[in-house]
Amino acid sequence: MKFILAKKENMTQIFDVLGRVTPVTVLSAGPIVVTQIKDVAKDGYRSVQVGYGTKKEKRTAKSLKGHFRDLGLFAHVKEFSAEGEKTYAVGDKIDVSIFEAGETVQVTGISKGKGFQGVVKRHGFHGGPRSHGQKHSEREPGSISGGVRNGGRVPKNMRMAGRTGGDRITTKNLHVVGIDQENNLMFVSGAVPGRKGTLIEVRA
Repeated sequence: MKFILAKKENMTQIFDVLGRVTPVTVLSAGPIVVTQIKDVAKDGYRSVQVGYGTKKEKRTAKSLKGHFRDLGLFAHVKEFSAEGEKTYAVGDKIDVSIFEAGETVQVTGISKGKGFQGVVKRHGFHGGPRSHGQKHSEREPGSISGGVRNGGRVPKNMRMAGRTGGDRITTKNLHVVGIDQENNLMFVSGAVPGRKGTLIEVRA
């Protein structure tokens, strides 16, 4: 299993040799450092813990300083499954060179937060009619259940207004369009969850 942590930069487009355009997201990927190897005997499962980014020493807890030892101070620490033939050791560095153009990957990130939204934006409701005496009801949700239907209570999972975005989203079947190893950049087809600067997990 291949994996890396990245930061979302921006979107652009790339033209192939036939002149066809592909929209891509630019990811500043790695390098990441292996900080711990977890195994079944000691931890109950197998995984590789990695660190990414930098962090000021005064903002790092003493326990993490001891855990990282001389590897550095990392802004982000994540775990990935250790399944596969590849074996890692503490201190190993992983960069974008492990990926190749044309590979299929899945990316995970936190989507953009949109604050408190109504049902039209949150769930795509059509709203009420715009004529025949309707007043101030264009974007209202309508009935949210009556006394007979659910005993006077609002049913579970009723689609209503509320806080939108800020969810952990995984997008599958994206393709690596290009790799810039010198600048640690990865070009992934299509859109990736989150705003500019969002931490992205890439798996293949």
